[in-house]
Amino acid sequence: MSWFESFILGLVQGLTEFLPISSSAHLRLTAAFAGWEDPGAAFTAITQIGTETAVLIYFRKDIARIVTAWFASLRDKSMRGDHDAQMGWLVIVGSIPIGVLGVTFKDQIEGPFRDLRLIATTLIVMGIVLGVADRLAARDEIGGRHRAIRERKTLKDLGVRDGLIYGACQAMALIPGVSRSGATISGGLLMGYTREAAARYSFLLAIPAVLASGVFELKDAGEGHVSWGPTIFATLIAFVVGYAVIAWFMKFITTKSFMPFVIYRILLGILLFALVGAGVLSPHAGESAG
Repeated sequence: MSWFESFILGLVQGLTEFLPISSSAHLRLTAAFAGWEDPGAAFTAITQIGTETAVLIYFRKDIARIVTAWFASLRDKSMRGDHDAQMGWLVIVGSIPIGVLGVTFKDQIEGPFRDLRLIATTLIVMGIVLGVADRLAARDEIGGRHRAIRERKTLKDLGVRDGLIYGACQAMALIPGVSRSGATISGGLLMGYTREAAARYSFLLAIPAVLASGVFELKDAGEGHVSWGPTIFATLIAFVVGYAVIAWFMKFITTKSFMPFVIYRILLGILLFALVGAGVLSPHAGESAG
């Protein structure tokens, strides 16, 4: 991998990690469109350490409060009813599905799941799911100003059941094209949470899984197509760009819908199917990277 490739891929990772459009799919597609070798699942996982570091810094106050309350609840039973302490447990509970499935399907994640036809399918299908969830949220918001309609939930309403559902949605993102944020935000909206609550918990929930995955894959950084220098450089680029994207996205969702992302996902999926069908792209383009 050249330094130019690592710069572009780091930029793509930072731009797409927090948007509901799938960073793993865009890294895969960027390499395929440019005629580069697929950087692989290991490269994706490691560069995500950069974007998750951006999450740690952006949400540092929330994270510090949750971690402090969680540790306090281990010593003091009276703290176990504290919302922040419960959030700590819910993040742990919600991380179980992706941890189990990530280990179980590791070979598929690094191989068959990276087929461009599967990525096109997940882009379209999850785009439609996000669109439906967003329309339901918009209906509640509009209806709430004019007539009695259910009030959208906040993170204070989050319990074990919803935490596990969020976790199951996050686990779907093991398939490139699904999108970690897209799946968890869609799940949250369908369960009745506000856009801001769904996005905030999506980012917090991703921290343990992404950091664990990145550390686990560090052993592969010097093998095959992935090398230390370019990978670290891409991770730094992803961190800087990712932080800016988080700040923009959290402001965007307070007043805007997810429909632009829905349209983008569906159009990209259709374009990908057309290119593969026309023989312009091989569904396994660049997969020799390993």
